Amino acid sequence: MRLTILGGGGFRVPLVYRALAGSEVSGVTLYDTDPGRIAVIRSVLGQLPAGPPVRVAGDLDEAVRGADFVFSAMRVGGTAGRVRDEAVPLAEGVLGQETVGAGGILYGLRTIPVALRVAERVAALAPGAWVINFTNPAGMVTQAMASVLGPRVIGICDSPVGLVRRAARAAGADPDTVAYDYVGLNHLGWLRSLRDAAGRELLPGLLADSVALGSFEEGRLFGAEWLRALGSLPNEYLHYYYFRRETLAAVRAAGETRGAFLERQQGEFFDRAAREPDRAHALWEATRRGREETYLAESRAASGGWQRDSCDLDGGGYDQVALALMRAIAQDRGTRLILNVRNGATVPALDPEAIIETVCEVGADGARPLPSAALGPAELGLMLQLKAVETAAVEAALFKDREAALRALALHPLVDSPAVAARILERAAERP
Repeated sequence: MRLTILGGGGFRVPLVYRALAGSEVSGVTLYDTDPGRIAVIRSVLGQLPAGPPVRVAGDLDEAVRGADFVFSAMRVGGTAGRVRDEAVPLAEGVLGQETVGAGGILYGLRTIPVALRVAERVAALAPGAWVINFTNPAGMVTQAMASVLGPRVIGICDSPVGLVRRAARAAGADPDTVAYDYVGLNHLGWLRSLRDAAGRELLPGLLADSVALGSFEEGRLFGAEWLRALGSLPNEYLHYYYFRRETLAAVRAAGETRGAFLERQQGEFFDRAAREPDRAHALWEATRRGREETYLAESRAASGGWQRDSCDLDGGGYDQVALALMRAIAQDRGTRLILNVRNGATVPALDPEAIIETVCEVGADGARPLPSAALGPAELGLMLQLKAVETAAVEAALFKDREAALRALALHPLVDSPAVAARILERAAERP
């Protein structure tokens, strides 16, 4: 299998490469528009245990031509773009996170045109390739790319698998043998069933056990009382929706946004690693650890303040999902994974072409969403509203349609006024 990584100078590329050790991948091609970053990341890869040979492509066409799998992990506009995406909404008094709220919409508007060009070049030069998309906001970017690639683009995220594994451990089950029902959109989903290898339903008992709920991240984020009221375990990003007032206050009190922290942290890493290439891996590992320790720091502060568990700091996640997805397709394994795919009939209230995040069975023909229990009105209502937002954002990005962009922002549950949405658009259009 030949793998191409777009965004090859991205900080988390070593996680993917590390996961490939001993895999069927015969070669890795990296492509990035920033030659300095890709040089540093190549130094890091060279200091990891032996993996597949690596080469750097000079342009996009060279990168995708002949690939079997294309892993898209781009950050259009770099970390500076993220800083702006988060700062502009905050100046208007609403949350601006990389993938959630107005910040996610601004990021999508900038990213979707680039993602579409990638999809078009893959279709032209590697029509048999599978595109695995991790480029954020993953749901709407996958939606846009699917208009060109159809089912040959599949979105991935590490949040759902992390939730399943943490919940299984808290319920006393083996995370590798549990069955589960999860459905939603990217960064907006719910775990509604968790069964052990014997088929016993574990979720009601877990929800009833306050001590067990307090033993893992989502239990601490949302609190036992609210989880019992919901009757399910939400994806961690739903904290922005369910506790918007508390999270906004924590973000304002933090002193700097997550994007500003990452720009500073990663900037220091890339500068230092370029000067000290022999220490690139050690510097990367220390920076990665700091990144993981501060993940969702504002939400943790808003829910009482607590440190992440050591088992959640290893950095594995989306890289393992990507490798499992590639293997399932290449070897026709029939593997079950939570992925971003076309809805089909899974959620009848949504268009069959809409991208959702749910449990799929994966084989040589790609990912097929499995039947799911009906959504409750609260979950379905939020999904429908957010899918309307995503659809408008894709339309705005494709056709440079300001009215669609305004609709995307104003309809988002975390933006409380069309006037605020209009000002966010105006601020975002100004030069930095």
